[in-house]
Amino acid sequence: MTEHGQGALRLVLGDQLSDNLSALEGLDPDRDLVLMAESVAEATAWKHHRQKLVLVWSAMRQFAERLRARGVRVRYVTLDDPANTGSIGGEIARALAEEPLDRVIRTACGKWGLEDHLLALASTLPARMEIREDDRFLCSRKQFAAWAEGRKELRMEYFYREMRRATGLLMDGDKPVGGQWNFDAENRKKLPAGVRPPQRLRTSPNPTTREVMALVGTGFEDHFGRVDSFAWPTNPEEAEAILDHFFADMLAGFGDWQDAMSWGRPFLWHSLISPALNIGLLDPLTVCRRAEAAYRAGKAPLNAVEGFIRQILGWREFVRGVYWLKMPEYALRNALDAQGKLPWFYWTGETDMACVSDAVTAARDHAYAHHIQRLMVTGNLAMLLGVHPDAVDDWYMVVFADAYEWVEMPNTRGMATFADGGIVGSKPYAASGAYIDRMSDYCKGCRYDVKDRNGDNACPFNALYWDFIDRHEVRLAGLGRMMMPLKTLSKMPDAERAAFRAKAAATRKAMGV
Repeated sequence: MTEHGQGALRLVLGDQLSDNLSALEGLDPDRDLVLMAESVAEATAWKHHRQKLVLVWSAMRQFAERLRARGVRVRYVTLDDPANTGSIGGEIARALAEEPLDRVIRTACGKWGLEDHLLALASTLPARMEIREDDRFLCSRKQFAAWAEGRKELRMEYFYREMRRATGLLMDGDKPVGGQWNFDAENRKKLPAGVRPPQRLRTSPNPTTREVMALVGTGFEDHFGRVDSFAWPTNPEEAEAILDHFFADMLAGFGDWQDAMSWGRPFLWHSLISPALNIGLLDPLTVCRRAEAAYRAGKAPLNAVEGFIRQILGWREFVRGVYWLKMPEYALRNALDAQGKLPWFYWTGETDMACVSDAVTAARDHAYAHHIQRLMVTGNLAMLLGVHPDAVDDWYMVVFADAYEWVEMPNTRGMATFADGGIVGSKPYAASGAYIDRMSDYCKGCRYDVKDRNGDNACPFNALYWDFIDRHEVRLAGLGRMMMPLKTLSKMPDAERAAFRAKAAATRKAMGV
C-alpha cells in the first residue's frame, strides 16, 4: 500500500495498448498503479461482434502481463470479478477508495461519450485527474482544429498533403515523389479472371486468446458473429508478423486491386492491420515509414505504397479530426432525412443479392469487410434505401473488429450515407449495380440481372439508385460532382421515372425498411 500523496493511478483503456502510451510516461513502478478493467458497459453499449470482444480482452490481458513482467503494479479487473462495477468510471472510484493515490493520469479517450463521462467524474474523485494528449496519432486535435479553421470545406486530399509535408513521407524535398500527390486513379482495377491473391497468413489463437474465446463463446451468445474463426493478432509480436507478411507478399498487389471485390475472398491484398492499429499494437508512423522504405527499395510500386500510406496518414487521421471537431452535434446529423429501418439481412446475410450476402458473411465470420464492401455495398445500399443513420452507425459499430466511434462515425454518417451533408465527402457515394459489376465478380453469380433496370429480375441497386437521385434532386443540384446523373435524370421520360419510384418503393417494402 502506498503512502498518500506519493503515487498515481494510471488508467489504460482497451484501445490504448501501446508501450509508449502517454498515460504511462514517467511511471514509477514503486509508487504508481496501472488500472485496467474489462467493462461490461463498454462491451454492451453496442452488442459488439464476439471477435471484437475477444480481440480487446485478450490484448488487454496480455498487455497487463507485459507490464507486470517489467515490475509494474497492475490492478486488472476481469469481467467475471464479482466486485466489477461494470464501468470504467466505477472502477476508477473503487480503486481510489482502496488505494490512497493522489492523482489519476490518463490518456484522452477515443470516444466522446466516455471522455465526457470521465471529465464529469473528475470533480467527484478524491484525487486530481491529469489528461494527456493521445500522441500515438500523427495530428493532434488542436492541430486539426487549426488546419480546419476558416475553411469552407474540409477535404481529406488537402489535409493529406499537409501531413505528407509534415512527416516527409513520400517527399522529394518539397515535392511529392512521382510528381503527384495521389495515385488513386491507378488503384481501381477489377480483379482479372484467374488472378489469385497470395495465401493469407492469419494468427493462430495463443493460450490467453483461447481462454477469452471460451469466455465470450459461452457468455455472449446474443452478440453477433462467430467466435470459433477468430484469427486476429492480440499482441505486438503477432501484429508485426501480420504486417511483415503484408509487406513481403501483399503490398505490391495492393494498389491495383485495393478496390476490387471477389466472392468468397474477403481479404484479397488488404493489410488486415486496422484492428491491431486501432488498439495500439502497431504504431501508425512506423507502419507508414516501413511502406515508404519498401517503395524506395524497389519492392513495391508507388501507386500501392502511396495508396496504403494515404489510408493511414490521410484518411485515418482526417476522420479522427472531423470526429472531435464536430462532436457531439455530428452524431445527430441526418441531412437526407432518412427514417428507414435496417433490413434484416444485414444480420443474417440471407439475401439473393450476392454482393450484400458476401459482405455480411465476411462480417459474421471474420468481423471484417474491406473499405469498398463497406462503402459501396453495405453503406451504399443503406443510403439508397433511406435507412436512418443511427441504425447504420449501430450496425457498423457492432459487426467490425476495427470499429471505434472516432473512425466509424465519420465513415458511415459521413462517407457512406452522406448524413453529415458533405462535411466528410463532396458528394453522396451513390451507385447502381453497374459499379458493383465493374469492380467485382459478384454479378455473374447473382440471381438478379445487373443489366436490367426495372424488370422483375432487375438488380435492386438500379431502381433504388435512380429513385435516390430523383428524391434528392433539389439537394444534389448544388453538388458539382452530381451533375452527370442529374443530367441523365432530367432527360428521362416521366413514365420511366415513375416506374423507378414504384420499383424502389416495392423493394423497400419487401426489405422491411
